[in-house]
Amino acid sequence: MPTPPRRILLALTSQDRLGDGGGPTGYYVPEAAHPWEVFRRAGHEVSFVSVRGGRPPETGYDPDDPVQRAFRDDPDVAKALADTPTADRLDPADYAAVYFVGGHGTMWDFPDAADLAALARDVYEAGGVVAAVCHGPAALVNLTRSDGRPLVAGKAFAAFTNEEEEAVGLADTVPFLLQEKLEERGGVHVRAPKFQPCIVASERLVTGQNPASAAGVAEAVVKLLAG
Repeated sequence: MPTPPRRILLALTSQDRLGDGGGPTGYYVPEAAHPWEVFRRAGHEVSFVSVRGGRPPETGYDPDDPVQRAFRDDPDVAKALADTPTADRLDPADYAAVYFVGGHGTMWDFPDAADLAALARDVYEAGGVVAAVCHGPAALVNLTRSDGRPLVAGKAFAAFTNEEEEAVGLADTVPFLLQEKLEERGGVHVRAPKFQPCIVASERLVTGQNPASAAGVAEAVVKLLAG
């Protein structure tokens, strides 16, 4: 039997600069567009949330990618992104999964986004899925269960690696190295060679290493929702 349609929440950064005086950043468009396409193809409804609400900043748009063009041109997406809600305005019971989209901006605002972390915790503890790709796992840094344990503790995870951060020249710009921080929280790091796809499903936590992993993370979420 086909999986009944479910609502999936794509969480986006509101940080538009690399630190206080760095270059522009935001959510990474392909890491939103490709999961959106996977979820839509599976018949699920996609909604959006951002740390500070309103229109989230974006980066990385490639007009030669038909999936990104479809995402950008979709009127429902455009309307939703024009004024995203903050997490405190949402009911976690409405969502089967939360997918944290990457982009370097997440490194500054996802870790301390308490309302977003609480929403994701409630979705997870109700039997839903928490997913994140590339720098999106920055949301897991301070995401804890109700008992105070980090959600990532004891679980395998993938995230943008130290090696990849060095390769893009931002290891000394980001406020911390994501791989190391999640290992400090008790996560077990799994990796592929730099910029190659790596998708890790550990119980109902699904993570991906880099942009090449975005669609695969979404496909893993769809499988989990199908039971």
